[in-house]
Amino acid sequence: MNLITKHNRKGRLIAVEGLDGSGKSTQVYLLKRWLELEGFKVFFTEWNSSVLVKNATKKGKKLNLLTPTTFSLIHCTDFADRYERQIWPLLCAGYLVLADRYMFTAFARDAARGCDPEWVRNLYSFASLPDITFYFNLPPEIAINRILEGRPTLKYHEAGMDLGLSTDPYQSFRLFQGMIHEKYSQMIREFDFISIDASLPVDVQQHTVREIVKEKVDLPAFKHRARSGL
Repeated sequence: MNLITKHNRKGRLIAVEGLDGSGKSTQVYLLKRWLELEGFKVFFTEWNSSVLVKNATKKGKKLNLLTPTTFSLIHCTDFADRYERQIWPLLCAGYLVLADRYMFTAFARDAARGCDPEWVRNLYSFASLPDITFYFNLPPEIAINRILEGRPTLKYHEAGMDLGLSTDPYQSFRLFQGMIHEKYSQMIREFDFISIDASLPVDVQQHTVREIVKEKVDLPAFKHRARSGL
């Protein structure tokens, strides 16, 4: 049973999801800059960025103390802090909130790490569904190659080494990303993801994203109001 529902606040929540290397961060940045330059009220938040749990997360990863369950709980704590202090207040204030990764990242990664999917979804049941979720769909091998081209080494947890998939970090990374891709694919219909072909040129993807936002959001309602003179 899905306990997560959409909000009824003045603002609109737009999330982007996809594998590492899918280009989603580039796309949400371009969307943010466009909306800002057009004079709309915009707020941006990204995954795993809460100051509240930053040190605990860093220490846990460094000392390899995080089990799949604690990994899930600490990321949910990070999300809950940002949701309470940033996302929800700004939705209530009538902002366009852009999220680089949302709860679906946890649904995919935590399930790939072996956590019970229903348990994970229940953890995030306090949060609202996005008004739009863009999923930047890219074959895992292409996404992996993009990551490896610019990164000589992979971090332990990034490569999924904690799962014991392979003693080779690069092979472990490939297996882990393939598992995450499968979990994302299972969510496309359930959560009404708008799938974007992430193999297309950046400008083509961005044009599609902007057109969809203009179609689904009453953008003029989010214009900054000019201050009246004295």
